Amino acid sequence: MTSQAEDRPETVGTSRRSKLTPEREQEFFDAVLEQIRTCGYDAVTMEGIAASTRCSKSTLYRQWRTKPQFVAAALRSQRRVRFTGIDTGSLAEDLRQAARAAGEGAGKDTGLLQALGHSVMQDPELQCALREALVEPEIAALREILRRGVDRGEVAAGHPALEYVPAQMFGMLRMRPVVEGEQADAEYLVRFVEAVVLPALGLP
Repeated sequence: MTSQAEDRPETVGTSRRSKLTPEREQEFFDAVLEQIRTCGYDAVTMEGIAASTRCSKSTLYRQWRTKPQFVAAALRSQRRVRFTGIDTGSLAEDLRQAARAAGEGAGKDTGLLQALGHSVMQDPELQCALREALVEPEIAALREILRRGVDRGEVAAGHPALEYVPAQMFGMLRMRPVVEGEQADAEYLVRFVEAVVLPALGLP
């Protein structure tokens, strides 16, 4: 564990931000996101994160002046695309694989979205960071899967169901816990794709 001394700025009068290692910075990010999932956004404090990561409060405030800025940075650190590399040559199979990939991380992502809740709608920076980290990259990857299916002639370019596929997939991830009290895991999402998405696109 990095000591508090290592988190402090090197000298007075240098840059306001101390020089944290990427590993130490990620430790802070992981801690704040885990506390949000566990306690909810409103219950998380900079003081609590400082205590859980054994650093001084001033370290966090030097790096990120406010809690929303800190959380936004943490969200951006989680940017990843689960659908990267999915290209089986079949749109139906690509969508099944995308469903499996989405379902494998459903619990953590859905929990984070629910814990951020109303705060995301009130803070434009948080909303932007959430979209950049968890929404836009995966929607873009899913649209690329659909585009390849159109290019192969599996679905007509003007098919009316195409534009709704991302909303269907991500909406189901968010809503099943609310409606049924269970996560939309990989098995459930594959069944959803086969029962709803593929028929809507006219695919077997």
